[in-house]
Amino acid sequence: MPMTEEILVNHSAHETRIAVVQQGVVQELHLERAASRGLVGNVYLGRVSRVLPGMQSAFIDIGLERAAFLHVADLWQSRANSQSTGHATPIEKLLFDGKPLLVQVIKDPLGTKGARLSTQISIAGRLLVHLPQDPHIGVSQRIGNDSERALLRSRLQKLMPEDERGGFIIRTSAEDAPDAELAADVAYLRKRWREILDESQRKPAPSLLYQELSLTQRMLRDVAGEATAAIQIDSADECQRMIEFANTYVPGLAGLIRTYNGERPLFELHGVEGEIEKALARRVDLKSGGYLIIDQTEALTTVDVNTGGYVGGRNFDDTIFKTNLEAAHSIARQLRVRNLGGIIIVDFIDMTSAEHRDAVLTELKKALARDRTRTTVNGFTTLGLIELTRKRTRESLAHVLCESCPTCAGRGMLKTPRTVCYEILREIQREARQFDPKEFRILASQDVVDLFLEEEAQPLAALGDAIGKRISLQVESIYSQEQYDIILV
Repeated sequence: MPMTEEILVNHSAHETRIAVVQQGVVQELHLERAASRGLVGNVYLGRVSRVLPGMQSAFIDIGLERAAFLHVADLWQSRANSQSTGHATPIEKLLFDGKPLLVQVIKDPLGTKGARLSTQISIAGRLLVHLPQDPHIGVSQRIGNDSERALLRSRLQKLMPEDERGGFIIRTSAEDAPDAELAADVAYLRKRWREILDESQRKPAPSLLYQELSLTQRMLRDVAGEATAAIQIDSADECQRMIEFANTYVPGLAGLIRTYNGERPLFELHGVEGEIEKALARRVDLKSGGYLIIDQTEALTTVDVNTGGYVGGRNFDDTIFKTNLEAAHSIARQLRVRNLGGIIIVDFIDMTSAEHRDAVLTELKKALARDRTRTTVNGFTTLGLIELTRKRTRESLAHVLCESCPTCAGRGMLKTPRTVCYEILREIQREARQFDPKEFRILASQDVVDLFLEEEAQPLAALGDAIGKRISLQVESIYSQEQYDIILV
């Protein structure tokens, strides 16, 4: 029986935040801002701006600041030709500069990269996903029973209109749905597709033809389910909109939605604000005394497991094993809460026992099985690391809420005051060879000036004597530790 969960919604005109809580512990965080709403699922009429045969890709103008990216593997025409002839059609034979193209965003812009596109359109409903260009009926992999999969496929085929040329994927939520609800979802999705086609005939390229549902609506469609015991929202107006949406598309959830009217903020009451702060930290403490260190880089995310102050095992191997088991569950939760995606490398504490390694790997897979986002675990490498990948479609929580530090430029470290002092001395030496001022004036932070007045006073005086010039110091309170200027007076 699945563990019951409560969904908390903090809504304002500029931002919506959603927390999924189980037994008082935050398991998932979702965030959407009006100023930077996610694009995944949006359908556009784009225009090909540049074809790159060498990369078998193209840049598509969909009306955003940066051109979006389309790879030949995401061109359904090329894929269809490959299936029928065994040879994929090169992108330069399918696209040309200026060609209008119906596309869908499959990955939001990440960092410096533009959005990633596909011409294989898919429109998600509550029970089904419609694939208008692909005459195929698929079934969610989470429905593992073969006879149940075959029965669902057969039921849907009988409900599909005779003129339907597309296909559908049956979602997990459709497993116990009656035929009437399946038929209603088919009709709704077909209607949306016709509207998209009609819009594509009327609007110029580039234009937005279909926008994915808001975060609260997607939550009702994709996140809430049988395990959901209650949905609380701190906005009466948005609560009413959610109830109206639920009555139309997910009637079983409408009775669970209620407005929160307490004096304390909803997220503060349930400790969600504190969890958000923790999810931005590098270090994650474990109950046993061990801890994780999580570092996000451009290429991948690393997770390092440490025993810390935990000495609770019978022996050293037992201590390591128990720390790793606890870490496996914490890692799975952190991936969900932080919305970490792409390549993830986990460095568990080294275990000499193969039995312990297998148990930790099994525990990690078990903890990750609860994740709604597809995750693949590749097991231990020869170096004792675990490699896994988690599907990434949206920015991580840290990338949404934070930006690189302007002082250290994202390095996470600052040059020491002494390092800056020696840089200044070298810079004055260089400038003294080119210029002949009466005085060199150093503008720097308080820490750097203090060091010049104390421990580094002798090298500064020696340099002044060597170049035959006066060197003065001036504190600039707004300067960071690394900033300095040398003024020629």
